[in-house]
Order: sequence, then C-alpha cells, then structure tokens
Amino acid sequence: MFKKRMNRITPGQMIILSFATMIFIGACLLMLPFSTNDGRGTPFLDALFTSTSASCVTGLIMHDTSQYWSPFGQLVILTLIQIGGMGVITMAIILFVLGGKKIGFKQRYFMQQSISAPKLGGIIRNTKWILKATLCVEALGAILLGIRFLPRFGLVKGIWYSIFHSISAFCNAGFDLMGAQQAYSSLTSYSSDILVSNVIAALIVLGGLGFFVWKDVVQYKRHLHKYSLQSKVVLFTTATLLIISTLYFYINDFSHWNMSLANQINVSIFQAVSPRTAGFNTIDLNKMNQSSILFMTLLMLIGGSPQGTAGGFKTTTLAVLILSIRAVFNHKQNPQCFGRRISMDTLNNATALFMLFMVLFFTGALLISAFDQLPILDALFEAASAIGTVGLTLGITPTLSSASHCILIFLMFFGRVGGLTLLLAISKHQVIANANLPQENITIG
Repeated sequence: MFKKRMNRITPGQMIILSFATMIFIGACLLMLPFSTNDGRGTPFLDALFTSTSASCVTGLIMHDTSQYWSPFGQLVILTLIQIGGMGVITMAIILFVLGGKKIGFKQRYFMQQSISAPKLGGIIRNTKWILKATLCVEALGAILLGIRFLPRFGLVKGIWYSIFHSISAFCNAGFDLMGAQQAYSSLTSYSSDILVSNVIAALIVLGGLGFFVWKDVVQYKRHLHKYSLQSKVVLFTTATLLIISTLYFYINDFSHWNMSLANQINVSIFQAVSPRTAGFNTIDLNKMNQSSILFMTLLMLIGGSPQGTAGGFKTTTLAVLILSIRAVFNHKQNPQCFGRRISMDTLNNATALFMLFMVLFFTGALLISAFDQLPILDALFEAASAIGTVGLTLGITPTLSSASHCILIFLMFFGRVGGLTLLLAISKHQVIANANLPQENITIG
C-alpha cells in the first residue's frame, strides 16, 4: 500500500514532503539540550522557526545564532542551509550516485523538477557539475574570508567562521556568527572592509544567478549569442537591478552619511546585493530612510533567479511581466526578448506566480501588523523578507507574537517551495501561426 502511494506521488508533492521532513528533523535536533549554549534545549516553536528559516535559506532568527546555539546547533543550522540551498531531492540523489546506486527514470524526473533543469537528458551529469561548482565556489569563498577571520578569531574558530559564512552567503541564507559581542549585529563591523563585504556580495550574486546560467558562462564565455534566452534574461535583469539599486541607495541614503566616499559606495553596492535574497547587512537598517526601506521591500520580493539558491518571485518573472507590458504598448501578440517570442504559457505562469506572491505577501503583512500592532511598513518589510527568503529585518523578529511567527514560517516555506510546485512543468513549445520569431519558454519559478 505504501509503495503504491509513493509511486503515485507527484514531483510537487515530493518536493513539499522532502522540505517538510527536513524541517521537522531539523527542529527535533535543535530542541536537544546540547544544541543550545545553556544546555536547556529550545521550545518547539523556536526550533521550528529556526529550522524553517535555515532549510528555506531565509535567515530570519528568533535567537542570535552565535550567542544562543552551541557548536552542534550551529552545525545543524549550516547543514540545513546547505541541503536547503541545493534542494533536498538533489542532495539525496547525489548521495545515491556517490553510493553507486542506480538512478531510475522517476528519480531523474524528480531531480529535474527539483533543480528546474530545462531537460531530463544529462540530468545526472549536470547535477554532478552543480555539486562540484558549488563546493569549489564555497571553498574559494571560505579561503578569502579566512584572510580576515583567522587573524581575528584564531585557527579553529576562524576556519569555522569562514566556512559557515561562505556557505550561508552562497546559499543566500543570511545566517551569521558575528553576534558574540553584540547580538543580531550581522556584518556591521565589516562595513568598511572591502574584502569581506565584496566576497560575501559576490557569493550572494553567484548563488542567486542560477546553476545553468553558470554553465552558459563557463561554456560560452564572451560569446553571448550562444547563451540560452534564460541566461540572457537573468544576466541582463540582474545587472540592471544591481546598478539601479546601487545608485538609488547611494543617492537617497548613503551619500549623506558621515563616511568616506569609498565606504559610501561599498555600502551602497552591498545593500543593493543583499536583498537578492541574502539577509546580511553591513549597516543598521533602522537608520535608513523610509523610502529606502520600501525600495528594499520591493527588491526582496523580486529576489534572485530560477535554478539557484535565492528566493522571491524571481528576476525572470519580473522581466516577463515588463516585456508583456511593452508588447501591449507595441500591439504585439507575444512578448519578445533577444529576437525570440516568449510563450503565452510562460506569461500566464509569471502572472499567476506574481499574483499569488502578492496576495500572500499583503495578507501576511496585514495579519502581522494586526496581531502585533506594528506600523504597516515594518510588517510589510518582515513579510517580504520571509516570502522572499531574504532574512533582513528591522529588529522585530524576536519580539513578534507566536501567531506572527507561525505566519512567517508559512511564508518562508511557501517562498522556498511554493512557486516551484505551482509551476513545476513549464509547458512545451507552442507553434504560433505566422510567427516570424522563434519561441522559447523561460523558467520563472
């Protein structure tokens, strides 16, 4: 009976079940007495919130990671981040491959849906490439961060801090261990450190671009015309958002702060990167203008790109919606981009995902504002951080009521798996009569 039910399970159900199982196991481990520094264990809701935040690579926390969790608890959190960033099914299949097990068609199909691969062929080879690339980038990030962390924290602690922050940044998780002296301080003590802030920012961007964009870049390098439409849209949209965000934060906020020009630019760049969807901050967010907070909320909702470690409704969704607006003004039947038509199925999926994100985002924010009597902008920021799996906060997460924490848990879970399960199967190519341009689908969730 159990085997028959497992055979009938859909990829979407498998992804939801795998994340839910990982979150529950993580919560149970975090409840153990030796997971906390005081040896008293953690209440279930606190453990569930932390496990969800780590598994869904968000970064919202109820307790400072360094001060509250023991080395074992921190290891559990880091493991959840790594598995959650790469995908539970992907990690399970990798273990099967390393163990010499045969991978059947159904497992390959589940893996394809888990990493939003464009096709089933070569899925094992692509997954191995993703694993190798991930480990190499995270290792390089740890080595570079070690240049600063080893002299400051010593050999053992410095290595641990380097590995932890490299994985957390690449997986766009936003968990940090810098609260030993001041709780919830994130990377504020490194705001003027060009090395640390830029290594973290680079890891965030690389993790958020998507693994198959990497493959195009590595394979075709400067031959942009050979890139897939997906990669072109991701790279163009990402670069545009980063440039606009950096200029906005510099002009509207940091150019007025009492710091050197180099530091103002450095902070502006980092703050443009972080909402995409990492959760680190190098400055006190409460000191920023309200307009900047609102702009950051929008960036958190957009998030990163498909097939990567970031959340949000994705850069490709934004691009498709903007292109559809342009198509309406130009009286075109289909949106067009880089000489190709974007299918109506892709546009419909983008619209559905965007609307669903907006409904849950506003509903969650209104409920949090009502339950905790918070200003609506603070509630919107917190809800966007959760559903975008970002982890940035104005400092209110630990003080929220249990009801609001439950809302955030749901938003984090949906933000990590909801869009993927809603848009599991991107429709096949559709032939349009009298079409002069080739048509192509874009992964948007």
